[in-house]
Amino acid sequence: MTLPSSRRPSDELPAGLAARFLALHRRGQPLLLPNPWDAGSARVLASLGFSALATTSSGFAATLGLPDGSVTRDQAIAHAAVIAGATDLPVSADLENGYGDSPQEVADTVTAAIDAGLAGCSIEDFTGRDADPIYDRSRAAERVASAAEAAHRGPRTLVLTARAEARELRTAGTYGFRRAADVGRQAARAAFSS
Repeated sequence: MTLPSSRRPSDELPAGLAARFLALHRRGQPLLLPNPWDAGSARVLASLGFSALATTSSGFAATLGLPDGSVTRDQAIAHAAVIAGATDLPVSADLENGYGDSPQEVADTVTAAIDAGLAGCSIEDFTGRDADPIYDRSRAAERVASAAEAAHRGPRTLVLTARAEARELRTAGTYGFRRAADVGRQAARAAFSS
């Protein structure tokens, strides 16, 4: 088995890394994103022919002996940078709720992801608090709009995935799917109306 070589640091990345990742998202052609846990597994997965990679917040936390949701932004970004630097494949990072409640904190996380050389990231609407687990619609839309603005403001961009957590579906039936679509539409309007 021949392993791919490491790629250049993030400041030397081709301007089209996010575009390359976005081009892999095609209707009717599922995009398989395996989750490497370190540089070695990233290189092995690249050698197997995958087109892109993605980090996993719970998987990374487990490698540290921690429960899901307990990794810091700095730890997650550093780990994602290691994965992104291991191959020339686009990498998308699971960045939980963006490591903050405010739209600015989420934007700061997205900016850090771009600086780390990532092609994409996901931001979810799960707060991490048992008493109030899901951000309300307007707050979720503000957070995604801020993330989208950060993802597209500079010369290097990032493919943003706004995730709606399925935890809500346990008791709410299809409400969670409708809510996810509503939040997505709201966020897209907010991000692209200015």
